[in-house]
Amino acid sequence: MADAPKIDPMHQFLIQKIWDGPVFQIGGLTFDMSITNSVVAMFVGAAAMVLFFALSAKGQVVPNRAQAAAEGLYNIVDRVLVTPIIGHHGRPYIPYLFTLFCTIFVLNLMGVVLSVGSLAGQTWTFTVTSQLAITATLAVLTFGSVVLLGFIKHGPKFLTLFWVPGMGVAGGAAMVVIELISYMVRPVTLAMRLFGNMLGGHVVLSLFGSFVVALGLTAMSGGLSTLLFIPSALSFAMIVGLTGLELIVALLQAFVFTALATVYLNEVVNFGHGH
Repeated sequence: MADAPKIDPMHQFLIQKIWDGPVFQIGGLTFDMSITNSVVAMFVGAAAMVLFFALSAKGQVVPNRAQAAAEGLYNIVDRVLVTPIIGHHGRPYIPYLFTLFCTIFVLNLMGVVLSVGSLAGQTWTFTVTSQLAITATLAVLTFGSVVLLGFIKHGPKFLTLFWVPGMGVAGGAAMVVIELISYMVRPVTLAMRLFGNMLGGHVVLSLFGSFVVALGLTAMSGGLSTLLFIPSALSFAMIVGLTGLELIVALLQAFVFTALATVYLNEVVNFGHGH
């Protein structure tokens, strides 16, 4: 009987160094500039986005499929998020939000489409958004930009965002602390939501992929073991279904991340009044 492969669903998330780069220290912190599988995946994702929009930006009156797809992605950010939530004052921020949406979507999509290689034990695929460091960087960059914009546009008055009127001095002070904590938790929830969804989905896919191989190899030994072809086939069917679901999650998580960023931005752009 063939030996069943070792099931290690977390191996696909390991950072692996591909090319050694310079290592230096600044203020006691060590910076390693080596090229890893995560860096390569991000470069590939960036190149894919540049290539796609370069080929689709034709400006044709009757768009081809590529241009229609690009315009559809743009309309998700413009007409579904920015215009209904922020209004026309939010148009200057569409480029950042659109870039954020496309970056997350492409990296998510790469992690799903290219994850097929991991089913055979290969390690050339990597899901960038399954790394908390990456999702946290996107969250902190977005949240920090919103806070900075708030102080640039409104100065110290921006701090009144945390004051709840009608609570009195003592009650208002207590609510400031609560509101401030709630506000500072936002980048944590942004990072954890994207990270958790992508990590969990790929772990489940890897487990079912391991079941397909392990049960299939055992079934090939003959005898009653051949009945294991049935759960092996069912596991394969689950992979097909879960892959389709992960494709939807890849788009949905990019949409949710950008939608929350738009909501946070709305508090700054339409400061002091509802929209």
